[in-house]
Amino acid sequence: MQTTEAILLRKTRFSETSLIVSWFTRDCGRLKTVVKGALRPKSRFSGVLDLFFDCDITIARSAKSELHTLREADLRDARAGLRTDHRRVALASYFVELIELTTEPEHPAPELHDLIRRAFNFLNQNPAEPRALLHFEGELARMLGIAHPELTPIVAIGRAHHRIPSSRAACLKQ
Repeated sequence: MQTTEAILLRKTRFSETSLIVSWFTRDCGRLKTVVKGALRPKSRFSGVLDLFFDCDITIARSAKSELHTLREADLRDARAGLRTDHRRVALASYFVELIELTTEPEHPAPELHDLIRRAFNFLNQNPAEPRALLHFEGELARMLGIAHPELTPIVAIGRAHHRIPSSRAACLKQ
């Protein structure tokens, strides 16, 4: 068993009662867990598993696959302010896409975990603005070591990873 700080990135239905949840953790990087019974009415995970939630999680690692089992999740921060308007959610989702694009599964990147946590905390308190998007991209390119003085950060990211998320254009509109 392993316990770490984690931010919930995605969740998808696995079965009638279970979910697959993607996390970005401080100690383990990006990973996926199966959450058995999460959709049952009296699940111990009820109210703890939602997008952009900050949790302390305990996982049982699988020896056979990259899909681990979530054993415990303690909510640290629900970031209720982030869900107050569509633009904040859209920008947070774009940040998730960038993290998924630029990180390898189960490769620790504590500085990127801190970056996305700061970005989500900012969006929890402030409206979504293009300048937040540009700042996140700049910090991400710098932390990845691909920033270049003659390129914008998103061009550097696009060149290094051969694409950029298509949702970027919608996030830049006011």
